[in-house]
Amino acid sequence: MSAEIRELTELEDLRQLAELFAVVWGRSGAPPISSDILRALAHSGNYISGAFLDGRLAGGLVGWLGGAPPGQLLMHSHILGVSPEREARGLGFELKQHQRRWCLARGVTLMEWTTDPLVRRNVYFNLTKLGAVAPVYLVNFYGEMRDGINTGDESDRLLIQWRLDSQAVEDAAAGRPIELDVEKLRSWGSDAIVTVGPAGEPVVKASPARVLICQVPEDIVALRHSDRGLAREWRMALRDALGGSIDRGYRITGATRSGWYVLENQ
Repeated sequence: MSAEIRELTELEDLRQLAELFAVVWGRSGAPPISSDILRALAHSGNYISGAFLDGRLAGGLVGWLGGAPPGQLLMHSHILGVSPEREARGLGFELKQHQRRWCLARGVTLMEWTTDPLVRRNVYFNLTKLGAVAPVYLVNFYGEMRDGINTGDESDRLLIQWRLDSQAVEDAAAGRPIELDVEKLRSWGSDAIVTVGPAGEPVVKASPARVLICQVPEDIVALRHSDRGLAREWRMALRDALGGSIDRGYRITGATRSGWYVLENQ
């Protein structure tokens, strides 16, 4: 089923989008961004879009223009939400490509947002499917969050940078992402600094190797609900291993669908 993606400006559409975000983030009655804020953003020329399946809103994306550093216009892509139904699969990628085209048409070539480094499907989507990079690890960026996805956890984030006119992003948009082979990297001498242990715990090891690999659990969101202590253990382990490696000069060069980061010290 093909989706219709269009910009949203009418108040009723924006109310529906706020309600969709509330459902996706487990915040019934308290959406992460309200319809009045969406209305103000749309009115001031920012990016708000919705994806419709048979006339029904099934996904949406919100971003606004900013300048950091001064003189460099960029898009901050704030929130992307897609209905969990089967028919909505793939809408996230389509929405991001729509947003990319919107930016390029206005001369904006850099987009930024944040993602939880423990959510493997999002990391793979951002770094591989979209061809973005993650140069900075941000500790407890939003403080403690109380939605149904993040509750009880500190909000460490990776800063995602999407250079919209780069060759990697062009290739990813055309369906030619760079897929990394962790087993091959292991055979070439890469070292694992975090792996998932037999009881689901993080197993951490220091290594001076030039190429490092780092694993995250299969479903951190479910783990927060079933074992909050173990979820926190994962947060601290990844903060020290992945964040610490970035601080020491390593660069994330990709992520796999099976939950591995690849880092290189160049």
